[in-house]
Amino acid sequence: MKIGITGQSGFVGYHLYSTLSLNKAITLVPFERNFFDDGEALEDFVSSCDTIVHLAAMNRHEDPQVIYDTNVNLVKKLISACSSTKSKPHIVFSSSSQESRDNLYGQSKKEGKNLLASWAMTEGGRLSSLTVPNVFGPFGKPNYNSVVATFCHKVARDEEPTILNDAEIGLIYINELVAKFLETINGTLTGRKINENAQEISIEANHFVKVSELLDLLKGYKTNYIGKGIFPNLENDFEKSLFNTFRCYIPESHYPVKYTKHTDPRGSFVEIARTETSGQFSFSTTVPGITRGNHFHTRKAERFAVISGKARIQLRKIGTNKVINYELDGSEPAYVDMPIWYTHNITNIGDDELITLFWINEPYNPEDADTYFENVEEYSK
Repeated sequence: MKIGITGQSGFVGYHLYSTLSLNKAITLVPFERNFFDDGEALEDFVSSCDTIVHLAAMNRHEDPQVIYDTNVNLVKKLISACSSTKSKPHIVFSSSSQESRDNLYGQSKKEGKNLLASWAMTEGGRLSSLTVPNVFGPFGKPNYNSVVATFCHKVARDEEPTILNDAEIGLIYINELVAKFLETINGTLTGRKINENAQEISIEANHFVKVSELLDLLKGYKTNYIGKGIFPNLENDFEKSLFNTFRCYIPESHYPVKYTKHTDPRGSFVEIARTETSGQFSFSTTVPGITRGNHFHTRKAERFAVISGKARIQLRKIGTNKVINYELDGSEPAYVDMPIWYTHNITNIGDDELITLFWINEPYNPEDADTYFENVEEYSK
């Protein structure tokens, strides 16, 4: 299956693209923002796709009319490219729960859905319109994507968020939303028929929390996790998702974190990890010049603690080329925690054996949803 995603570099697009890239049965057709301003490029794009997930849209602008005009015009350009090339892909349209509200953003989504439904009926294409609630997750843009992104960014940087309305909000985690998109693409999720070739699917929020409660949780992560290195309880699905989201907003400069080393005539003592949740502790020894790891997690929290020898820990956000380097020396024990969607490894850069302790909140299961690359060649790609 050949799948293209308009807006693939956006918040939802990044997660959907990264998840689909793990499926070797799928060919991803690259999309760039300028395609909407280049008719030929857009036509090449739509004619190459079996499925198009249309995510590209404007969410915020000081003039709501600009939002409406922009979003409707993007849909019209997509339809025009399909018509010109006689392409009949399955278009999965990301609409919004604001469709029913009296604002121009919601109206732009409703009009886009109607235009695509008409195209599907008259030209033999297919439309699945997903009505999406408020979404949160790692890498959301503060002051743009969600209140969660804004609060995480501010709390992690010692800024005080402002609560304008302490109402209960309904949310869906990005991994859960991506799963709904995958089910729609595969045809296993269906909804109400608009016409013979078009349907709309309502995606319901499944986490409900008051804004003040959300902020209290994040402040707790700031105090206990950033301030004391304590992992919170991760048994609740929402709180685990919120914690993994929060971790991705912690500044790079926070790591490595040096441990407090207690020394007396008998030797020394260092506490490696304090947690309010279950997990697996392990250790490894690594000879000079050897690299371990080169994998990433989609949901797990993990800590690397160097207690003897010299190490370089590298992290790279999936889909980017930027590599973050940390150097640790066991003479001053320290740790680095691994955020989700970051490929990570550890290399012995010293002359002596490297001893590393690990904590992970879920034991490794080769059949689970986390992904492991087994060699440096795949990691480099």
